[in-house]
Amino acid sequence: MKKEDLISLVDSLGRRYSELLGVDVESGEDKEIFKWFLASVLFGAPINETSVVKTYKCFEKHGVLTPRKIVETGWDGLVAILDEGSYTRYDYKTADKLLEVMGNLSTKYDGSLNLLHERASDKADLERRLEELGRGIGDVTVSIFLRELRGVWSKADPEPTPLVILAAKRLGIIREESPEKASEELKEFWARNELAGKSFINFETALLRFGRDLRRKGER
Repeated sequence: MKKEDLISLVDSLGRRYSELLGVDVESGEDKEIFKWFLASVLFGAPINETSVVKTYKCFEKHGVLTPRKIVETGWDGLVAILDEGSYTRYDYKTADKLLEVMGNLSTKYDGSLNLLHERASDKADLERRLEELGRGIGDVTVSIFLRELRGVWSKADPEPTPLVILAAKRLGIIREESPEKASEELKEFWARNELAGKSFINFETALLRFGRDLRRKGER
């Protein structure tokens, strides 16, 4: 991949989702990390980016941005917010998921994702603890969430999602398809071609968006 093509890719598609939503994950504050977690749950469903951003902004508008507030809003209230944000295809399922996850987060970790990270023994344990918060918190959601916490949480180092791998292979950046080996190749590529003012997160985010475009066009 030529340097100018990499620059174009990252400049056009690499804006971090947390930045797009106005969430300051780099602060490390519980409230900001939780906002990003909520957004990651929404991004975890196969729904277009525009609808997810609109739905998150509805949660923001209604002030439903803490585990306690989500639980207090209840199933009917959550469905109403999701529908307002055009998240209608997955509204019931997502309301169920949010209530289960927030209940477990509150019970097990006093509502604190930073506490969850602190208690995790390593990268694998961190990912396991996140997935154990509830049904529907799978590999993709965990990867989306942890991707933007690189450099904030010491144990945040997720493997690339299938869409990132699809894009990287299509661009000739990697040859391996297994997430573990693909992760190594992506990091090695970025170390050789790092762009000033950009991070590995920007690079991976650009690949994710490009992978979504490829998938929409039917590429595998």
